[in-house]
Amino acid sequence: MVQELPASRQQRAVLLLGDLAVLPREHTRLGAAGFWYTSAYVQDASETGDLAASADRALRHVLDHAGLIAGHQLSSDLAVLTAAAPAPHPGITAAREAWRQRRQHEPGGRRLLDTRYDTGHILRCASRRLVDVCADLSLDVTQPELRGTSMTALHRRWLEQADTPAREKITVLNLRHALSTALVAARATGLASWPPGLNVNTMLAAGLDGTLGWLNDPVFTALLGEPGAA
Repeated sequence: MVQELPASRQQRAVLLLGDLAVLPREHTRLGAAGFWYTSAYVQDASETGDLAASADRALRHVLDHAGLIAGHQLSSDLAVLTAAAPAPHPGITAAREAWRQRRQHEPGGRRLLDTRYDTGHILRCASRRLVDVCADLSLDVTQPELRGTSMTALHRRWLEQADTPAREKITVLNLRHALSTALVAARATGLASWPPGLNVNTMLAAGLDGTLGWLNDPVFTALLGEPGAA
């Protein structure tokens, strides 16, 4: 299980659990917007409790400090956390309840938005898969990591072979998903706009600044030009 945990407050996009985002409070035009993240990955089942506890701390922080929180079908991630945790965690429990009640927010209070279910007012497409939603909103979210393979196969390579390139591809996939969720939610709430064809991979490359070897692979760098390249 991969988890992206927040490392700063809500002035820019903050990423959690692969697709939970804390968004800016005021409208901004996005280009090479910054973001922060922390990636945690269990090596074996003995670390499951530690992972759940770290997610609980992150969720409590987000719920305490964020004005706007977004996720893409986040209820599924929270359900997995609840099932995996060896004991109940107040942050996870509170997040699940807040997500169920997200459409009952008070004016001026904390707002939660699910980019799968709460963005129909800005979409023309019927599909609510995040990749299709992004295409409808003219976001380029090309995923070269999945060419000729699958997320399950990448996970297996990391867990069984300690394959670092596979681990890096998993991280980039999760960060792209989270950053895309943040962008869609920002558009849906009127907090952001962008030029047609905004390349999320370019934003990832700028934000991660060469910290992952996969970002220097020609297959990835070929995407940093025109939308849909390679």
